[in-house]
Amino acid sequence: MSEKKVKVKIARNISHLPAIALRGLVVFPNNVVHFEVGRAKSIAAIEAAMHGNSSVFLVAQRETDTEEPNLKDLYSYGVVAEIKQVLRVSEDLVKVLVEGKSRARLLELDNSGKYLQVTVRSAPVRGINTEKRTQVEALVRSLKECFEEYLSYSPQISKDVVYNILSSDSPLYLSEYMPANLLFKYQDKQTILNESTLLGRLEKLLVLLHRECDILSIEKDIDDRVNVQMDKGQREYYLREQMHAISEELGDSEDTRAEADTYRQKIQALKLEPESEEKLLKECDRLARMQGNAAETSVIRSYLDTCLALPWHVTTEDNLDQEHARKVLDKEHYGLEKVKERILEILAVRKLNTEVKGQIICLVGPPGVGKTSIAHSIAECMGRKFARMSLGGVHDEAEIRGHRRTYIGAMPGRIISAVMTAKSSNPLILLDEIDKLAADYKGDPSSALLEVLDPEQNKSFKDNYLDIPFDLSEVLFITTANNAETIPAPLYDRMDVIELSSYTRTEKFNIAKKHLLPKQLKNNGLVGRVSMTNGALYEILDGYTREAGVRNLERTITDVLRKCAKKIAAGEAEKISVSATMVKNLLGPEKVKPSFISRSNAVGIANGLAWTSVGGEMLPVEVAVIPEGSGKIELTGSLGDVMKESARLAVTYARVHADEYNIPQDRIKNSDIHIHAPEGAVPKDGPSAGVTLTTALISALSGVPVRCDVAMTGEITLHGNVLPIGGLKEKSMAAFREGIKTVLIPKENVSDLHDVDAEVKKAVRFVPVSDLSQVLGEALLKPSHSGQHEPHPVPPATQLIAADPSASNQGSATVM
Repeated sequence: MSEKKVKVKIARNISHLPAIALRGLVVFPNNVVHFEVGRAKSIAAIEAAMHGNSSVFLVAQRETDTEEPNLKDLYSYGVVAEIKQVLRVSEDLVKVLVEGKSRARLLELDNSGKYLQVTVRSAPVRGINTEKRTQVEALVRSLKECFEEYLSYSPQISKDVVYNILSSDSPLYLSEYMPANLLFKYQDKQTILNESTLLGRLEKLLVLLHRECDILSIEKDIDDRVNVQMDKGQREYYLREQMHAISEELGDSEDTRAEADTYRQKIQALKLEPESEEKLLKECDRLARMQGNAAETSVIRSYLDTCLALPWHVTTEDNLDQEHARKVLDKEHYGLEKVKERILEILAVRKLNTEVKGQIICLVGPPGVGKTSIAHSIAECMGRKFARMSLGGVHDEAEIRGHRRTYIGAMPGRIISAVMTAKSSNPLILLDEIDKLAADYKGDPSSALLEVLDPEQNKSFKDNYLDIPFDLSEVLFITTANNAETIPAPLYDRMDVIELSSYTRTEKFNIAKKHLLPKQLKNNGLVGRVSMTNGALYEILDGYTREAGVRNLERTITDVLRKCAKKIAAGEAEKISVSATMVKNLLGPEKVKPSFISRSNAVGIANGLAWTSVGGEMLPVEVAVIPEGSGKIELTGSLGDVMKESARLAVTYARVHADEYNIPQDRIKNSDIHIHAPEGAVPKDGPSAGVTLTTALISALSGVPVRCDVAMTGEITLHGNVLPIGGLKEKSMAAFREGIKTVLIPKENVSDLHDVDAEVKKAVRFVPVSDLSQVLGEALLKPSHSGQHEPHPVPPATQLIAADPSASNQGSATVM
């Protein structure tokens, strides 16, 4: 070291000493400390002190990262220490052992030389007044008690330190020894060193020690919990390893843990709701704890596979282009203009408001009119996946909601299965034959469908098997039905109903020519080999099929083509052109027999109109008067209670108005009346046959024939008023099909003519009537001067009224 001598001047407790700026270290008087020195100025200060009187001023830096500290970078109080030992480790590192001597205040700093040189003034701690000795003694006791608590959290403190603290009663010694040897932050130690009074120093030390005890207590609680969890995890790991080893010894080496980890990764990748993800992860944990050959293992696997197979975030983009939708609908279906228009309106609304949800479409119409194929076309034009589920005969609620996993062979319901089949969370799902749902002791499936078809509830539809919510709000549901009356009212209220009517003869012909025939020619491999004339198609329509739709028509065309294919395959012909005559030769006698309706003007027979779930039908009514009877009334033909009541109303009306139609009162009183509706095996009911029953009865009693080209429908009252009915569109179609020229309808049903097909309105004359006198005046013939019967003059009120295109359907649905 340098031979330079350092002179220490002492005047009025002021000293000039070399200084070392300490990083993160505070030295107290009467304490021995060793530390490492690496900065050049600090090493130079040690050398200068060693050449002097070995005294050096030790002061802590405010910030540990300061390399060249100034006066403001150092604390105001430090310690004058004596260097006891110096050990040079390397050129840049020196280890120093020092002993603190006295507390001093930093006055000046000179850092321009090789080392820091400071001017300090001695700053001993002020003593204790006599009156405060009791307070100091209490503080010392509190310090020792708090230190004992501190020891319970920090058992690593050396025994010498513990002994020195507990055995000493000197307040000054404790105030310097305790902070020097306990694990406090250097800022807290500096706070105690800065305190000039012994009482204040003891109070701050006690607060600091209490705070450290609180922190250590919290740390201990955390450590205990961590250790418990670690011990539990280690125990589970050990037990699993034992189970794995036992399974391998038994030959069951299937590793369910790795399988559970795979499931866990797939579940986390789905980004599900927290509750759903937590439930599935619990199932993974259960799987990991089970043996591979356990029965419950396969149940958990099936459940997780089902949940993972659901298209949680898989959607298709809707194509709402009107032109594209029109092309697809026209390509697949002929006619049905009103239905197509409704569908295009629905797509237009979805295009303008992309947030619209919950629109449930219900297609109601007779069998074979294309309800299912229209739903498929809607899916095609929108670009959505399509799934169909039949509800016919479903009587178990679990078919909709699924079975709980507690049952053997449990599986999801049909709704979730349809979504899985479609592989999309916004498919078009067709609920076919919704009017044929049944209910028994297993529950009512229609009630389960209420949640499925309610946009406010199906956002979180919970299948019993999955037991986690799945969003069905993006699904477009379309339902079909033959009879809207059998759909439960709450379910019907949730749906937007679109009615599909029966096809006219012309529509059936065009459908057969443009769609059915080309399709079946392709299916039977007869394209270019077989052709069919228009006469052949009309022959099949008129002679072999009678239906509202075209299903039997397609079957019959296929039957003809198969017979042609047989001839071509046998080499009897290369090409065949099927004519009307050839149809009869191939299919045999015509299967459609003429309907029993009045084809000629006859007494006691009137042509009525009925509505059924498969379309409109003609319903003739016969009345026979048996003289020399007792006034008994006989009703036959499987008539229901409502229709029987209409018959009694007709008899009462005939008795009241007998004089108007030249009916002797004795004839009614002394005759038996037999009323019959042909096709007696078919049940018939409803009020709309009232006008038909009355007309046939008046004709039979008066002997006046009923016109055969007139059909009628309407409910009657006791005073002869004609009330509105439902199903006018289907009934008018039946009259058109049978060649009826005039149809009598209730006056209040005139607005319903707006929905009647234009071809039907062109061929059929509709006469609105409001009472039975108008009906009888139009339907009954009156004798002419030549002895022939002529129609009664029609009152002005019964003249034909044009249908108002803006009127809406106000008819109530009835069976007849």
